[in-house]
Amino acid sequence: MLFKIGIIGGTGLEDPNIFENSREVVVETPFGKPSDALLEGEVDGVPCVLLSRHGRKHGVPPTSVNFRANLWALMQQGVSVILATATSGSLKEEITPGSLVFLDSFIDRTFKREITFHDGREGNPAKGVCHIPSHPAYNEKLRQASSEFVFLINNLFILLILISCAEQLKYKYFKSGTVVCIEGPRYSSKAESNVFRSWNADVINMTVCPEVYLAKELGIPFATTAIITDYDCWREGDEVSVELVAERMVENAYKAKNLFLLAIKKIKEQDWTEEIKQAKIVARNAVMLDKDVLIEHLTVPQ
Repeated sequence: MLFKIGIIGGTGLEDPNIFENSREVVVETPFGKPSDALLEGEVDGVPCVLLSRHGRKHGVPPTSVNFRANLWALMQQGVSVILATATSGSLKEEITPGSLVFLDSFIDRTFKREITFHDGREGNPAKGVCHIPSHPAYNEKLRQASSEFVFLINNLFILLILISCAEQLKYKYFKSGTVVCIEGPRYSSKAESNVFRSWNADVINMTVCPEVYLAKELGIPFATTAIITDYDCWREGDEVSVELVAERMVENAYKAKNLFLLAIKKIKEQDWTEEIKQAKIVARNAVMLDKDVLIEHLTVPQ
């Protein structure tokens, strides 16, 4: 099986020059069109596929992102694991703008999105009803990458690698964090922001859901790095604005680019066979159909 890395991102990651032998690929899915054409290429000999979540011209608002088509398109192209970035606001004083937060849980406050592949519609390749577990939310091996870890199960691994890369690059980071995902496109009111703080959430964003659990339904190890641009609106005199976020997104773009380029090199050094197999098993076991019913995209790779 060819190992291929999927990347979901925005500013700084849509540059075709980050890949060798880059080419655009236009795809269709059973769930419609993804946000933009995919960009395929290689990093240090590793095949990669990049998708801009909002489109390369940032023309798709959070509510209108076709998350199902985006994830399915990456799966169709054969990605083995997925790394994602998410521009986010901080809900805690110590999580300063410019920081990276390696998310490990979420609170979903969205309400207008297609939240499962298994919707019961006729002809849908995602058969049955799926009750995917949401803990662990992200893959721990991709989160941290430590030589002391050998093998955990399923979504317990991706962010280890990202954490080790942030340390190597000397970026300020937080190795865990809970994100509140709001519907958008508006920013929070001050009352809402303070409610989220009272829940002990760390950051706020508009796109991590349903992306994270759709990836789990497909059995693809997945990790999201929150890139902090602002303090939302809870902090007196430091309210979020489009101008502020746009300015800091440009400042932070190189961090995301450097982080992922280094992470890709580390990811390729790992054996992901068992990790990918376990992710598929968890996804298939979450579907309420007899085990002898074939769900093609959840077939355990041999």
